[in-house]
Amino acid sequence: MARDILIVDDEPYVRKSIAGILEDGGFAPRDAADGATALEAIDSGPPPALVILDVWMEGSELDGMDVLEAVMHRHPEVPVIMISGHGTIDTAVAAIKKGAYEFIEKPLDSDRLLLTVARALEAAELKRQVAELKLRAGETRELIGSSPQIKQIRTVAERAAPTDRRIFITGPAGAGKEVLARLIHSRSRRSSGPFVVVNAAMMRPDRVELELFGSEGNGPADGGSRKIGTFERAHGGTLFFDEIADMPLETQGKMARALQAHTFEREGGTQQIEVDIRVMAATTRDMEMEIEKGRFREDLYYRLLVTPIEVPALRDRREDIPELAGSFIRQAADSAGVSPQELGDDAMAMLQSFDWPGNVRQLRNFVEWLLIMAPSPANGPISADMLQAALGPPAEHAQALPGPADLMMLALRDARRQFESNYLHAQVRRFGGNISRTAQFVGMERSALHRKLRSLGVLDRELDDNGTDGKGAAEADKPGGP
Repeated sequence: MARDILIVDDEPYVRKSIAGILEDGGFAPRDAADGATALEAIDSGPPPALVILDVWMEGSELDGMDVLEAVMHRHPEVPVIMISGHGTIDTAVAAIKKGAYEFIEKPLDSDRLLLTVARALEAAELKRQVAELKLRAGETRELIGSSPQIKQIRTVAERAAPTDRRIFITGPAGAGKEVLARLIHSRSRRSSGPFVVVNAAMMRPDRVELELFGSEGNGPADGGSRKIGTFERAHGGTLFFDEIADMPLETQGKMARALQAHTFEREGGTQQIEVDIRVMAATTRDMEMEIEKGRFREDLYYRLLVTPIEVPALRDRREDIPELAGSFIRQAADSAGVSPQELGDDAMAMLQSFDWPGNVRQLRNFVEWLLIMAPSPANGPISADMLQAALGPPAEHAQALPGPADLMMLALRDARRQFESNYLHAQVRRFGGNISRTAQFVGMERSALHRKLRSLGVLDRELDDNGTDGKGAAEADKPGGP
């Protein structure tokens, strides 16, 4: 079925010419001579797949910009291509900022028009598919957990969200830095504006500035057309830089100036472009070390470091794992259209004993995989045995307890010591090094457990695993610890 395209122009010969081009391209055009007629045509039935809209229309109560605003408000899924015979750079920028997909000057080149139409329709379809997938997958927009660390982060986020202060988020990969940034954006006065993500680590070094600031279209890499960068696309919303430490030094200088002046120039241009954006950044790196080694500009760092927030590794907030796992199970089950399964206490204890080097992202992927791979329980929840079967040999995720075959090779005293050592080590890790909570769970007095851990060398093992200098597990047991 041919795609329906509405042409809005006050000149009959222009409408006829564009209609002929579109018909040759396999589309089904219809037209309107003024803004009011165009809006009536859009609102009265199924909206067109795309609108080609003239900026200036003689004798029309509504000009092209008025119609554009109405379409973006009522039908934001419909892409709009603006055209004009008297266009200026300011007009083009204003149209793009109001939501137009592209701006083309008259006289129209048929090949460029058809190419732009095809790209606009493709972008609209991809946007629709992404929105549908997010709806089905239940995209996480909340920080899940009740640990002291998460409660503190949530408090800082709620206080910082209504302001326009820049946010600098640190933490290991997969810990939830982008989730936090999206949460802050959703609570801000910019929540109705765009949230644009730029992953500096994924950008080609020779195209970073082009992607960020756009181009006037003077270079051979631009295909002769103006390109709008991410700074302009984020106008009125939030621009989030992930892995900011990977940005090239040359671009860092230009970005520092743009943040200070709130203006920039496109590549090949001389006009200062003013944008209204909030900037957030995130990294897994030690930024002080990056600055010391000359890989990151100190002035840019301190412009970004207005409100610093550190997201902890999952192993440092193991008490959140049951809540996280339960949420991921429900989301995965909803997405697959199946009933959610439950994890038994023994299986949950095993999950809490894992290190999760990939953090929350790894836990989510594992839970989704577990629902496919774990044997379906006839009655009751997924047990630790089923979890171990799903993990398969070797179970690299966990500090596994010795199996019967291993114990059979040991004398009774050695087997008991081996079992106690591994069992208590797993429990200490499960409770984040908190000796009081571990003692309560295993049914021992705290002082007796502490002596037992020392005699078995469990505390020494925990300190080695955590890479600490002798503080980790013992310090975690103090008030305010995890």
